[in-house]
Amino acid sequence: MTAELTRGQNHPLPGARLEIRVSAGTPVVAGATLGDEDGTIHGVEQVAHPGAPTLPGLEVSRQAAADHRLAVDLDAVPDAVHRVSVLLALPTGGRGPARFGAVAAPFVAVTGLDGAEVASYTITGLEAESAVVALELYRRQGAWKVRAVGQGYAGGLAELFADQQLPQAHQLAGSIHEAVASGLARSVPAPPAAAPAHRPDQGTAPRGGTGGSVPPASSPYDSQGAPGSGPGPQGPGAPGQHGAQQPYPGGPGEPAGAGQPAAPGGDGPIDYSHPRRHTAAAPPPPPPSAPPAEPGRSARPVAGDATGWSMEERLYNQVWGMFEDLARTTAAYRSAVDFADSRMEKELDQALSDPRNRIGGQGDTAREAARARHGELVSQAREVLDRDVAQLAAEAEVVEPALPAAFARWDNPVWHAYRVPMEIPMALRLGDLHLPEADRIRVPMLIRLPLERGLWIDSGRSASLDGSFADSHEMRRLGLETAVAHAARLLAVYPPGEFTVHVIDPAGSGAQALAPLVHSGVLAAPPAQGAAGATQVLSRLTERVDLVQMALRGGAPDALPPGLDTSHQLLIVNDFPHGFDDRAVNQLRYLADEGPAVGVHLMMVADREESSGFGPLLDPLWRSLLRLTPVAEDHLADPWVGHAWTYEPPLVPPGSQVLQQVLAQVAAARRSWDR
Repeated sequence: MTAELTRGQNHPLPGARLEIRVSAGTPVVAGATLGDEDGTIHGVEQVAHPGAPTLPGLEVSRQAAADHRLAVDLDAVPDAVHRVSVLLALPTGGRGPARFGAVAAPFVAVTGLDGAEVASYTITGLEAESAVVALELYRRQGAWKVRAVGQGYAGGLAELFADQQLPQAHQLAGSIHEAVASGLARSVPAPPAAAPAHRPDQGTAPRGGTGGSVPPASSPYDSQGAPGSGPGPQGPGAPGQHGAQQPYPGGPGEPAGAGQPAAPGGDGPIDYSHPRRHTAAAPPPPPPSAPPAEPGRSARPVAGDATGWSMEERLYNQVWGMFEDLARTTAAYRSAVDFADSRMEKELDQALSDPRNRIGGQGDTAREAARARHGELVSQAREVLDRDVAQLAAEAEVVEPALPAAFARWDNPVWHAYRVPMEIPMALRLGDLHLPEADRIRVPMLIRLPLERGLWIDSGRSASLDGSFADSHEMRRLGLETAVAHAARLLAVYPPGEFTVHVIDPAGSGAQALAPLVHSGVLAAPPAQGAAGATQVLSRLTERVDLVQMALRGGAPDALPPGLDTSHQLLIVNDFPHGFDDRAVNQLRYLADEGPAVGVHLMMVADREESSGFGPLLDPLWRSLLRLTPVAEDHLADPWVGHAWTYEPPLVPPGSQVLQQVLAQVAAARRSWDR
């Protein structure tokens, strides 16, 4: 079973002979260092790099490449070596990117000689850094383990080596870049996406168009009016958190369509490959059961027809491709309409500015001609939009039923066959997104796991799409029900014992909405009530964050107190700020800022106006959370063109017992796990 690591996590290694595989969206330099117990490098002879690719028990690539395979034999490394650090760096002096924030997040996997993955790590969160320590293999009590590091350095290899106390850091970094520069002619670029033949009737914007940037483990969605405040799919940060969390968080890196495959046309097969994800795996062929395309018509879409290492990743990338395609084709339509409007206004102004057109019927004729041209341009733009939307709608019809439980709506039959998983999925569905020009298409809003940003369910008074208003009491109830649905989904997609939920309900007003969590027995403890209960829960979680942070800073993530719950923690806070004093508010801010990095996540049900008494103290708190609503509202933005997307929460269908059935299985699995 593959362990998908996050920063700071470790995993035991089953054997000494291993292979480390690196995949990036651009040529990178791969190397490794041999360090002592403190990670210190005692000389340049302990660094494997393109200029000196072999060391005892270690061999690295001789050139820059988008994909690397490093050979490791831990039995052959010297006894004085306790850490083998794998490093990646961007080549200097060329025309390539100068920082990791401009390229796809590098992916590193440790495999056995048979190719079976032992552990993997996607290095997210890099921005200005040009060198990074990806992971390290370290010796602990006679056994070897792998730890995900992800420590980046804006100063490049020189700063990285200096941090590992190598005296000749700058000289070695220079010699490495010289060796790479001499071999740039043979460097291996990222595999290009296959481009279908161009057709004159192509309409859909090409998927990607961002220079190969991939959304990070954050979300690509953010509130309107706050671009870049989220993670950036923790970048709409982006997903995204990422505005849109700006991926993910991955904003555009070059003009749309640059270097990307041609768009699908009305006569040829639809290209569902997603250039934002560069991997060595090719898209799977359509299944034999897929019906052939009729002559003169597009091929039928196929679920999972995107690049990725697994079907889950293919579906994730396909959903992202649909999201981006819809954003771009809608932007093209709106731009065409704006152009038609401005052109008509200009022609009307010109016609009216000529005195000769103000007498007789010449002015009326000019106005009619301008309006006719305007209508023709808008009609042409609408025709292209309708064709693109029809293609995406056909794709959505086959993708939605094929989604796994973590990606599926609550009314998807996959939940009736639910079984508690043994692995954490790569993403989670937080709702649906749609645009007014394509109201029939609902794009799943997927956010990467583990969460890198807390959630805020806004229970403030809001107008629904049908123009009706819900009073404050109704919004609080809907907000907590939405939070319960999110929490139940998180519990359902994590393996037994790896996700724990706490609830603070100071006034006890959420008893009815919290009933599914309470009665199923999936909560760590009954909901905390009153100021004393809130203080107790906050203090316990704050202490956990402090302990884990100290262990990570000390380089000993395993040195935690016995009995400390190492599972991911989710704190649901209802009816904030009732029952919170200044100290509790500061603890809450601390958990929101520092908790996600060490597995403590926050979900608040709150009306921002009601907390206005705290003044600007809480502004950083609201900005650090991804705002969601319990009713449909157009408050999320994508990271490419900034459309206002309408968000719909993932509520359980009325009368359905699926939530109770899923939680009952989760509770039973937790009891079996604890035995």
